[in-house]
Amino acid sequence: MEKFIIVEGKTYELAVETALEQLHLDRDSVSVEILEKEKSGFLGIGSKPAKVKVTYEGPAENNAPALSSASRSKPKKPAEKKPEKKPEPQRAPEKKPEMHPERKAEKKPAAKQPEKKAAPRDYAPAAPGSMEETIETFLKGLLEHMGNDAVPHAWKEDSETYRADLVGDNLGALIGRRGDTLDAIQHLTNYVINRGGNKRIRVNVDAEGYRAKREDALRHLALKVAGKVTKYRRNITLEPMNAYERHVIHAALQDVENVTTYSTGSEPNRRVVVVFGDTQDEAED
Repeated sequence: MEKFIIVEGKTYELAVETALEQLHLDRDSVSVEILEKEKSGFLGIGSKPAKVKVTYEGPAENNAPALSSASRSKPKKPAEKKPEKKPEPQRAPEKKPEMHPERKAEKKPAAKQPEKKAAPRDYAPAAPGSMEETIETFLKGLLEHMGNDAVPHAWKEDSETYRADLVGDNLGALIGRRGDTLDAIQHLTNYVINRGGNKRIRVNVDAEGYRAKREDALRHLALKVAGKVTKYRRNITLEPMNAYERHVIHAALQDVENVTTYSTGSEPNRRVVVVFGDTQDEAED
């Protein structure tokens, strides 16, 4: 059953955070609709808090009819005593015929086999003086400064794109919240590698296959939100995302009937709006 609460906060983010704390839910489990945007006013005069409507799935309420005051005040009749039954003589439990050993073996559930982990990838060593070696050398130094012993492995994907995987045990700190730290590492790597060069190349940095997992989660979120937009015929604004994540949302919904998307706001708080119908106020990015 869909429920909602309306919460105010000094900013949009604080209002959403307050609602999530009250509901004990994470951000992907709710949809947020902006009712009023915050206003700072002049020297604090005329300022207004942000107001949001947070919708979530809650359990169905028990609509049992309440008792009237007359029925509550009516005295209860004393329970009639039932005549005691004499205990019946106990019979010896009947022995069930034993199952044939072969049939017993057939009824045994199959033992659950442990999941097989994917075999670690074999990385070819970078050739001396190659771009792969340059990328690995920079990343290794950067990770050492961060106090992380992960090992970078780089290879060429096409004429203008290289891929770098970070391999190690403590990779959560390198990924960060929603991939923020990994994005920063990738941005620094691209800046250093392309500094002073005539031909620009792109380096995609990943760890534990995070990029593919994040894309799958975003596509799932996009389709879930599109279903709500179509069902309730109202627009839904998603949380702030970077340009690449917004592109994944736009691409996932470009062929969904009766749904369009556009982006609103300015970086780093630019958001995707999922719209019922084909009306949009701002261009996609």
